Amino acid sequence: MKIERIVLRQLKMPLVHFFETSFSRTYSRDIIIVEVVSEGLSGWGEITAGENPFYNEEWTESAWLIARDYVAPRIVGREFQSASDADGLTHHIRGHNMARGGVEAAIWDLQARRNGNPLWKEIGGGARREIPCGVSIGIQDSVGQLIEKIERELADGYQRIKMKIKPGWDVDVVREIRTKFPAIRLMADANSAYTLADTAHLKQLDEFYLMMIEQPLAHDDIIDHAELQQKLDTAICLDECIRSAHQAEQAIRLKAGRIINIKLGRVGGFSEAIRLHNVCQASGIPVWCGGMLEAGIGRAHNIALATLPNFTLPGDVSASKRYWKRDIILPEVETTSQGTIVIRDELGFGYELDHDFMKQITIRTEAVS
Repeated sequence: MKIERIVLRQLKMPLVHFFETSFSRTYSRDIIIVEVVSEGLSGWGEITAGENPFYNEEWTESAWLIARDYVAPRIVGREFQSASDADGLTHHIRGHNMARGGVEAAIWDLQARRNGNPLWKEIGGGARREIPCGVSIGIQDSVGQLIEKIERELADGYQRIKMKIKPGWDVDVVREIRTKFPAIRLMADANSAYTLADTAHLKQLDEFYLMMIEQPLAHDDIIDHAELQQKLDTAICLDECIRSAHQAEQAIRLKAGRIINIKLGRVGGFSEAIRLHNVCQASGIPVWCGGMLEAGIGRAHNIALATLPNFTLPGDVSASKRYWKRDIILPEVETTSQGTIVIRDELGFGYELDHDFMKQITIRTEAVS
């Protein structure tokens, strides 16, 4: 296939409720949607960078420039034997995995449509017909507010609760939650809010039999995580610091964590995500699919990814209504009463685009051809 044109669209989407992590509070999302065009067919991707360079070094504006000025010119006009070729054509761009990954994911979607396949089948997934779902709940204004949110999510059937933590909102809050909900599958996500100097403090979390503590230390660190994991009974899950299969291999050798979260954008798209998945599977390290407050396209891509066999833990892929009053896909992503999402067999990422709504919320468009 030959990519004839790449179109970037920036959408402005207000969240149903603010989402707070250890580094910021978000009320709305500026999301970049990627369309790749070939012989009358379009494939769709989503660049998952945040509005600010807080999760990693990327943000909406930087991702737009990298995708337009560096990724698209290396893709447009090229003949592809496989969507995986896109990774090699852009791999020499240092960093900027989310910009690269959004374009690469769109090419995989295009290839799936050309081949008459759902995206999950095109990437080699299909190990399950329903994926188990958890939810990520941000830092709230009060513990009471957090409890109300957890009760609501449990009533909707979600199988795992992830709560964000940071210094001043950690041990005591987790204790209250565990006391209120003694049997739920619970984990904590620190988003790099701590250092090794906090080891004794983090050790207190062992008493709450958490599934894992996600990325407690620096966003680019593996070595300190290895030292911390030796001192904790609770499993460490690595997120921000794992951007490639090679880094996963290093972390596994150092025993820096017992679980790895795979995010499509963070690792640069499906090709690297599949390699990372395979490395972890060969080493007996379970993985799960993390979320970046995606709109419907990115959410559908996550669903496809989570059908690979080693995604054995509930991920952060949840219903559209948890984040958006109206999503950009039809139908919107829904969960069953058992806290699962049923895999769809429609072509590509499996949902229709709500083009009229997308036009209403698009604030910028550019094309490279």
